[in-house]
Amino acid sequence: MSRIGKEPITIPEKVTVTVENRNVKVKGPKGELEYQHRPEVELKLENGVINVAPFTITKQSKSLWGLTRTLVSNMVVGVTDGFQRDLEFTGVGYKAAVKGKELELHLGYSHAINYPLPEGITAKVEKNKISIFGCSKELVGFTAAKIRTFRPPEPYKGKGIRYSDEVIIRKAGKTGAAK
Repeated sequence: MSRIGKEPITIPEKVTVTVENRNVKVKGPKGELEYQHRPEVELKLENGVINVAPFTITKQSKSLWGLTRTLVSNMVVGVTDGFQRDLEFTGVGYKAAVKGKELELHLGYSHAINYPLPEGITAKVEKNKISIFGCSKELVGFTAAKIRTFRPPEPYKGKGIRYSDEVIIRKAGKTGAAK
């Protein structure tokens, strides 16, 4: 039995969920998300609660049971509260700005990097911090990871873009000449 999968998902008042065949649509104040779940798992919508159960007990269906429950739960949380991922950048002359639907980054290269934000994602820049917002947890995480790849943190001086909760293990640089 899946400990995560057997927990019911309660639906808040502002959220509407429709389950048709294998399609799940969740609509709320922050947006609308859609997911097509695997046929090994079934979703039952009853009295404002979603229950997830496998059709048959196999190794494959048991692993998909908890996954499906977590994905649908993240959809419900996303359309009510939304998700946020914070990035920090450090380096001399590093700058970031949001211009319309693009994130403009100056990261020490000879040119500026203009990253178009995906549909449903917004960004905010304060000093050396970039905040990514959206209702899809997957898309927020992907966007943050993509921005981080433009200048990953280096281990000697710690320059680059990193997650705000990431710890960079620093290396010792070269020492002076030996005797």
